[in-house]
Amino acid sequence: MSSGAIRTPVSQIIHNKDDQDAEEEPKKKSREDWRKAKELEEARKAGTAPAAVDEEGRDINPHIPQYISNAPWYYGSQGPTLKHQRPQHEDERGHLDNRAPKGLDTTRLVTKFRKGACENCGAMSHKRKDCLERPRKVQAKYAESIVVHDEHIVNDAAINYDEKRDRWSSYDPANHREIIEEYEKVEEAKRQLKAEKLKNDPDAEISDEEGNEDKYVDEVDMPGTKVDSKQRITVRNLRIREDTAKYLRNLDPNSAYYDPKTRSMRDNPNPQVPAEEAEFAGENFVRFSGDTTAQATAQLFAWEAHGKGVDVHLLAEPTKLELLQKEYEQKKEQFKSSTKTDIVEKYGGEEHLQVPSKSLLLAQTEEYVEYSRSGKVIKGIEKPKARSIYEEDVYINNHTTIWGSFWNAGRWGYKCCKSFIKNSYCVGMQEPEGYAEQQHSTTTMIAPPPPPPVEVADAEKQPPVESEVDSAPSSEDSSEDEESVPQTKKSKKKSKKREKKKKAKEQRKNKKKQKEVKEKEREIPEELDDRKRPYNSMYDVKAPTEEEIEEWKRKRTRTEDPMLQFI
Repeated sequence: MSSGAIRTPVSQIIHNKDDQDAEEEPKKKSREDWRKAKELEEARKAGTAPAAVDEEGRDINPHIPQYISNAPWYYGSQGPTLKHQRPQHEDERGHLDNRAPKGLDTTRLVTKFRKGACENCGAMSHKRKDCLERPRKVQAKYAESIVVHDEHIVNDAAINYDEKRDRWSSYDPANHREIIEEYEKVEEAKRQLKAEKLKNDPDAEISDEEGNEDKYVDEVDMPGTKVDSKQRITVRNLRIREDTAKYLRNLDPNSAYYDPKTRSMRDNPNPQVPAEEAEFAGENFVRFSGDTTAQATAQLFAWEAHGKGVDVHLLAEPTKLELLQKEYEQKKEQFKSSTKTDIVEKYGGEEHLQVPSKSLLLAQTEEYVEYSRSGKVIKGIEKPKARSIYEEDVYINNHTTIWGSFWNAGRWGYKCCKSFIKNSYCVGMQEPEGYAEQQHSTTTMIAPPPPPPVEVADAEKQPPVESEVDSAPSSEDSSEDEESVPQTKKSKKKSKKREKKKKAKEQRKNKKKQKEVKEKEREIPEELDDRKRPYNSMYDVKAPTEEEIEEWKRKRTRTEDPMLQFI
């Protein structure tokens, strides 16, 4: 069953949608369209309708199945076609054997600087920030003459899928020949050494162990396995189920790495826990405990000695190696001490080497300092405070204190002028606006209320009490105390009422004065004509108040202010 349906890629649909904003999206086929397409297909199969034609003018067999006739969506076909089933031409195939040239283009020599080239070396294939040559003393941009070769630029234009993803693109197999030649030279040198050994000592035994390094590689077991040759069963080193799994020691994903294949965790999962308290300190803990470090240093010494021509081996001659190592350490210490004495004899300064230990130097001093209970220094010099890396006590714009030395109403400022503007110019001691009122309110809130006035006059007027009154029962005393309490309360209420009345009177007076002043300002003499009115006759000339002077000082422009141009 052949179908001429076009399978358009999704990317192309989106692209066409952006280009053709006016057009509507392709509509879904209706039932009538499907019926017509089915009838056309049946007519083509019966031979009553002409067959479908591809882009080359060839007829398409209507009996070809749909999975063969339909081209893949990524092929980009625009109509019914069978081109994707036919062999491709040579020009449409990818050339995997093409090799792009690499390195410098020695066919052309450049002696003058060109616009857009690297300013350092003069090559056109890269810019100055990508240049891999050393920075030149005289750059190519400013040099009179240069000698430079451009690099070959690889063209990444791929034709098909295979050529685009070829991992060996532009690789020359002849490059591998250099590695082979290098190994052949090493083998030839080994053969010559063996021949010379046999020539000097015919009875010497020469083994192939050095040359055949991979001789026993196949016999080595994979770590974490144990192979039993009799039973032919591979046994894993399974952990005991009662033990805590290593990966559960620390659940942090950035902690020690756990290899699930070999069930190994080499690093310490909890490095912050002391070694005495740690239950598991990693598998590398075994490598660095006991005599393993000494064994490792001995092996390293054996390798270095063998490289310098000393015939010694750790496993074959351990005693000889240990004696050689001790002798080497002694000679090393003697050489260090001899060089030290030679330097001291030549330049002097032996008295500086004979100093007490750091614990004594840092713990004891000859300076005596005595402190008071409050922490102030009574005797001696106080230890200087460690200065920070930032600038301290820097006074700017005529200020005598630093920014942040004054705080009021949630704002920081300068203590010298009480200014809250950080880059302001200091004009002397000036209280900020609303500062005095706030200070007064805070003092009234903090200060305790004055004690109520006690009426002592009545007590003085009373005559002295006789001895009979002293012997009176306690009930009379309690009744007198109860009578005195309401008297003090009444006196408090009276004093409060008096104060309220005084305040109300003062407020009324102030309001009247303010009203009179405003009325005077508003009143303009009707007799005077505007043409005959003298200059400044509309308001009274008065001396400026303190508030006006302070506002003028704050708002006036100062030519000596260095921050004036930034305002």
